Amino acid sequence: MTTENQTNALEFILLGLTEVPEEETFLYILFLLMYVVTVVGNLLIILAISSDPHLHTPMYFFLANLSWVDFCLATNTVPQMLVNIQSKSKSISYPRCLTQMYFFHFFGIMDSVLIAVMAYDRFVAICHPLHYTTIMSPRLCGLLVGGPWLFSCVISLTHILLMARLVFCGHNELPHYFCDLTPLLRLSCTDTTINQIFVLIVAGMVIATPFFCILASYARIIVAIWKVPSVGGRKKAFSTCSSHLSVVALFYGTTIGVYLCPSSVRTAVKEKASAIMYTTVTPMLNPFIYSLRNKDLKGALRKLINRKNHRLFLTPHGAGSSRT
Repeated sequence: MTTENQTNALEFILLGLTEVPEEETFLYILFLLMYVVTVVGNLLIILAISSDPHLHTPMYFFLANLSWVDFCLATNTVPQMLVNIQSKSKSISYPRCLTQMYFFHFFGIMDSVLIAVMAYDRFVAICHPLHYTTIMSPRLCGLLVGGPWLFSCVISLTHILLMARLVFCGHNELPHYFCDLTPLLRLSCTDTTINQIFVLIVAGMVIATPFFCILASYARIIVAIWKVPSVGGRKKAFSTCSSHLSVVALFYGTTIGVYLCPSSVRTAVKEKASAIMYTTVTPMLNPFIYSLRNKDLKGALRKLINRKNHRLFLTPHGAGSSRT
């Protein structure tokens, strides 16, 4: 009997967001639309930035990386959920579960750090405009992006190695729509103290620290904006800052609630709702938040779309001419 109870789970059952068929149909359509918007929005930003030499600056370099990370973060979780709803099969193998968890933490950490890096970039641009080019050198920009990629890889791999040592006996139903760390730890029948301590340490480094750095950067930015003599300029700057801070509040507020709040105040429903915010809603909103008030990026997007439309218009004509 003891041996049977200690048999490790070969697969997990993802219970998803709901088990009501009518609600599943609605959620399938909703999340499919949100995922399409996320993919199109983020890939358009990457294409626009890479195709326009005028946008090859630190700010857009960071934005392109953020768009790629947002695309990957959503792709790691949403398609799997859509397939589970469509096929009615909610099982996921243990190796696939760990793989999904690895990439979720990898891109989640990158997202958090890149948002903080972009806040630092805006702080330097607004508070130290004369030294911006010197401070935000290509070498520093490479370190600010390359460092988090390496750091995320190491931290995510450590999470997986610590998870692999745990034993899951009998009960294998995961009250979530993807393999997240905290619900998995609750399913384990072995001691998870080391894992929980590591979760708190990592959350402090990649969630709390960037969050407070962002608040400090925007506090300095707001002070600098108050000194702008033009009322119109102040309103425009405050409007941009408020939209950026709304994304910051949405992303960090939900992640702090999941990984730093006591387990006694967390429920499966709250965790799933929070996960939707930082894996689906935030990646979908970021392209709009960072581009709608940006004339240069809107211009690059317009050029990109017009170029594609021009090619589509010329292709049939060219093909007909070659045949004649």
